[in-house]
Amino acid sequence: MRILVLFLVCLLNLPALAQSAADLATTAAVRQQMTRMHGDSLNSLFIAERLENHSDDGNNNTVWEAQGWVGYDRDKLWLKSEGESDAGESELQALYSRAISPFWDLQLGLRHDFGTEQNRDYAVIGLMGLAPYWFELDAAAFISDEGDVSARLEAEYELRFTQRLILQPRMELNYAFSEDLVNGIGKGMSKAHLGLRLRYEFKREIAPYIGLAWEKSFGKTANLIRATGMDNEELVFVAGLRVWY
Repeated sequence: MRILVLFLVCLLNLPALAQSAADLATTAAVRQQMTRMHGDSLNSLFIAERLENHSDDGNNNTVWEAQGWVGYDRDKLWLKSEGESDAGESELQALYSRAISPFWDLQLGLRHDFGTEQNRDYAVIGLMGLAPYWFELDAAAFISDEGDVSARLEAEYELRFTQRLILQPRMELNYAFSEDLVNGIGKGMSKAHLGLRLRYEFKREIAPYIGLAWEKSFGKTANLIRATGMDNEELVFVAGLRVWY
């Protein structure tokens, strides 16, 4: 008798159950469509963080740092480039980037240096993301084709005075775990860069800036630089442009 009652109850509620199943199927289809349209579409970004001129005692030096990516929410191809005209040196990185959390990407790839005494190729592993208190961090380790190991840490922060006027402190630290005497790099802390740039965003995509940049070499790297008759420390005035699209 109980089985018969349960059967009748289920039979009477069959239209409602069918409607619920249809609603679930519709919701899943809508979610899939929204994901295809907005959540996992192919996107890209290019940003030239620094396109600037360094001025020191009448000497001018053009410095750039630019990067861009193309890909999806989790998986991207990153390209990074930086260099300076005075030294005639630059580097290019090609990296596969995988999102491992909402704010952090793990990056793997290759780096090639141009214009150094001996061009080098490196394997790269890095971590890039947004730390607490909105610090932008980019940390990477490099292993050259000669077996030399080094690491780099970059940190930036944006202090907004207004919606358009922004002060950006920047720090870069370089550490070498082995010597690369051909390219003038000693073991230990090799170079540190500190910068302070004030920019005004006429448009979000275009922002001129001015500031100061300080660079210092340490340890054996400093000794190698001084041996060539150059200074291992400098403070320069910078003026440049930040663009992205």
